[in-house]
Amino acid sequence: MKLKLVALDMDGTLLDSQKRLPPDFIPWVEHHPDIKTIIASGRQYHTLIKDFIPIKDKLIFVAENGGIVFEKDTIVYCNEMPKEEIFRCLERIEPIKNLTPVVCGANSAYMKASSDSAYEETKRYYSRLQSVADMKEAVCHDTIVKIAVFAEEKKAEQATKYFADLPDSLSAVLSGVSWIDISNRTANKGSAIAAIQKKYGIDRTESMAFGDYLNDVELLQCCEESYCMENGHPDLKALAKYTTASNDNNGVMNILNQL
Repeated sequence: MKLKLVALDMDGTLLDSQKRLPPDFIPWVEHHPDIKTIIASGRQYHTLIKDFIPIKDKLIFVAENGGIVFEKDTIVYCNEMPKEEIFRCLERIEPIKNLTPVVCGANSAYMKASSDSAYEETKRYYSRLQSVADMKEAVCHDTIVKIAVFAEEKKAEQATKYFADLPDSLSAVLSGVSWIDISNRTANKGSAIAAIQKKYGIDRTESMAFGDYLNDVELLQCCEESYCMENGHPDLKALAKYTTASNDNNGVMNILNQL
């Protein structure tokens, strides 16, 4: 197999439990300029790049769970949500206790005043975060690709029941123990990777992916060599071609260093 593309989820996959990069990852990227290395995350682009400043322009960033892709600070792919759909989702979420919506745009993320736990958790993933009085006004002034819903007390899986009847054009995906991501049904990490594969003439048989949670399903499906982390969700393990060691035991780098 001639490997031309490697796609990596961040939290629970490339990063350890302390949110640290493997020390040998940046050198690995620098030593493999012939491989398109893609960081595929639910995080915001402006947050993602902070971990990769020395090699930022050598990477492609699939941000917001595939809603938007940046290469060298330029948007190369975007799957924008219709504004009316966003307004309806916000109206649905507002009366539900312990759920906080975060509207994710190309320029910034937006949320209303909320609990300290919701704000602190959101700030971890969205370094460009604005507290706004009117979410609809924020929506009208940015390109929105996702609504991230924070669930208090790590009860995101239980909260998915509130989004079981979304319109067919939308999907709600569990992206962590505290997060549900709502976006266009066609927006996911796999669709974004497919767009990159098409742009560079790379086949799925020349592609490798690593993930740990259910927002990585399409990511793994679009790459022939697919790995779920040992700490990953059981459903993703069942789908992946292989299982590798946990994110705290260098699971990603154990594989990449064998190439």
